[in-house]
Parts: sequence; structure tokens; C-alpha cells
Amino acid sequence: MADDSRTETSSQASSHGDHGSVDSGFVSPNSSTVSLPRISLTQPHLQHLNKQLESQHPMDILRFCRIFFPNLYQSTAFGLTGLVTVDMLSKLDAEAGTPQPIDLIFLDTLYHFQETYDLVERVKARYNTRVHVFKPADVDTVGEFENLYGEKLYDMSSELYDWIAKVEPLQRAYSELNVAAVLTGRRRTQGGQRGDIKVIELDDERGVIKINPLANWSFAQVKAYVDEHKVPYNALLDQGYKSVGDWHSTVPVGEGEDERAGRWKGQEKTECGIHNKQSRYAQWLEKNAAQQAQQQVQAA
Repeated sequence: MADDSRTETSSQASSHGDHGSVDSGFVSPNSSTVSLPRISLTQPHLQHLNKQLESQHPMDILRFCRIFFPNLYQSTAFGLTGLVTVDMLSKLDAEAGTPQPIDLIFLDTLYHFQETYDLVERVKARYNTRVHVFKPADVDTVGEFENLYGEKLYDMSSELYDWIAKVEPLQRAYSELNVAAVLTGRRRTQGGQRGDIKVIELDDERGVIKINPLANWSFAQVKAYVDEHKVPYNALLDQGYKSVGDWHSTVPVGEGEDERAGRWKGQEKTECGIHNKQSRYAQWLEKNAAQQAQQQVQAA
């Protein structure tokens, strides 16, 4: 995917001057997040905010979040819900008169559908928004990725693939951009682990606030908004894909299935990794390293 003046790769992102460091309290003393800006929210405060925001329209939630949270970004794979958020934010900019653009974070796993890459360019052209692109470390192409990690790592070791292609790049994005809060496209009706998400959540391991502005919307509401406001969307949606991820782990959704049923079909998996606990991967990496060390000893 070609970069242009509105796209920044991870190496460019750290020099972007619009989002400096913010001194705003502490989420946790976790050493892994010590370099990130802090937002202080106690559990009672968090519960109060969620109670107030639960019945609010997503536009009102976004209006509040733009004022309340410093260093606010939107993490998106350009799914339907994220696209609605982008459109709503553009309308808030027009409403305010003085634009307060929310930059986008896009994790380019290198395995997205071409339709997804095409959509990114259409969104940039329509909304003139800045997109920070983060790829797996030290690689820029599928060929480089597979030379380093082998072919079909996503089948051979799904956990390792998630870590390399998604989790580590997102953590790098949070660190380089000094992200304090991030908008996501998660909704309760998507099923899986998302059935009880709140509008505002604390990711205390990574030191950021996650905001789900359309948490209580259905797929039908999202699609109706897209149609009414002529929001650009992924061409695969018209081919039965209600949720689009990497081409190797995404298929069309069957009649009556959850909208994310086409992701990791046949696997006991409902999340791509970035919304799982960071400690889960730390434990997995530690276990994997120990196994490799044991194998080396046995071989010697």
C-alpha cells in the first residue's frame, strides 16, 4: 500500500508533533507502561461514566470523549463500525468549525484483502484523515515476513502470528504515539467475548483507555447509518463478509450466524489478539522459550 501525505508509517509516527506527552495522573505503576501518558480513572469514576454514557447516542459519546481524553486516537481495521466512527468524527469537526482531527492507527498485518487496502485509500481521500500504519517489526512485505518466520505462520502457530503481526505493532503504536485513549469498533452484538463490553474500559496492562462508542448498536443500525450517509465500505461486505480481517482467516458469514462467525472458522478463537490480555502473550512467549531451550538441551 503506497503511503501519501496523510499516511504515516511507524518510523514517521514518533516524530509527529501534534500529540506530545501528557501529564494526567496515573492508571497503574506497571513498568511496561511507564512511558505512556496517564489518565486517572478510579473504578467508581469509570462506573459513573459508563452509567451516564450507556444511553447516549454515539455522536454524543464521541463529542464527550474528544473533550475529556487527551492523546485520543482511533484504532481501526476499517470495519463497518470503525467507518461509522470516522464519519461521525468528521461531522463533529464540521459542527465545531475548528477541526480537531482524530488520527487513525491501522495495523497492516501484510495479509489484508486487496479490497481492504483499496478502502483505506478511499477513506483517506473522503475524510482527509491521517493514518498511522504499523507493520510487523523489520518487514515490509509478505515475502520478507515469510523469509523471517516461514510460510503460513498463521496456521503453524496462531498465537505467535497474533503477537508478531498485531499485538507487538499495536503496543509499538501506543508507545510511539503516546496514546492515552483509543476508540475501537467493538460492539456487544458481535458476539464472542464482546457481549458485555462497556462504553469505556481500562486496559491497565497497556496503560490506555479503550472507548467503544457504538457498543450498544446492532449490525442493522450500523449498516443503516452507512447507507444513509453514504459512508465508503469494504466491497467484500456485499459478498457476505460482515467482518473482514486477514484473507487467510476470514470467510463469508452464513445465514443466521453471528457477524464475526466468518473469522477463524472452525477454531476456538474469537479475537485477533489486540483485545486480549497482554499477560497472555507474555506467558505464552515465556513458555515457548522454555520449550525451545529444553529441546536444545535434549538435542545436545
